[in-house]
Amino acid sequence: MTAKYRVLITGATSAIGGALAREYAAPGVTLYLHGRHAERLQEMATACQGLGAEVVTMRLDMRDFTALRAWLEDLGPLDLVIINAGMNTHIGPNGEPEPWHEVEALLDVNLKAAMLIVQAVLPAMQARGCGQIALVSSLAAYFGLPVTPTYCATKAGLKAYGEALRGWLAPHGIKVNVIMPGYVKSPMCDAMPGPKPFLWPPERAAKAIRRGLARDKARISFPFPLNWGTWWLAVLPAALSTNILRWLGFAPGER
Repeated sequence: MTAKYRVLITGATSAIGGALAREYAAPGVTLYLHGRHAERLQEMATACQGLGAEVVTMRLDMRDFTALRAWLEDLGPLDLVIINAGMNTHIGPNGEPEPWHEVEALLDVNLKAAMLIVQAVLPAMQARGCGQIALVSSLAAYFGLPVTPTYCATKAGLKAYGEALRGWLAPHGIKVNVIMPGYVKSPMCDAMPGPKPFLWPPERAAKAIRRGLARDKARISFPFPLNWGTWWLAVLPAALSTNILRWLGFAPGER
């Protein structure tokens, strides 16, 4: 009997997560889909089953680290883990600080939960000497946007963490990839302040991610030329990059 290809996707009820679930759904694939919204999670499961996949769903709060670890350790070996669940916050319209409870939630969900997931799934991959872990960061990881400082900090942390993991785990047969999307149409994206150039639909993003993962690209960034421009923000002097962002409308009072 041919073994199932086992794929875990967190945040599967989000725009990118849902598009990735449908992208990977096929006969011979078992999808483990995590989400916060029960109705949307069931709808996603039904859609993926219609494409031939076996689907196992889990609805839990990513901040419940004990439950998250217990669930993951019970799954056994996985072939591909896409750590996609995330959230955002931003400064107030008059430059007010981000609410502290939202800052804490972002750190827990975007960064700490992602690191916990890696630690939970890694032992089984190490035992087999194979597997693939993908962390969904953002082009905002290259240079912090003044309107979303905590979001940028968490995505920069994920980028650095994923790059470090790749260097550590590659000799052991485990692939690690950092996914760096630009603006992808979603309610979270719509709520973000500032302009949204080169906006992509989730389905296009999912196809780009799948191609990049199949090629084991260290960084899967899109779209061009936004990824090229944000890379330059990290290379140029910080004062110049900040002025460029202000000129483009990514600063308080200029959106």
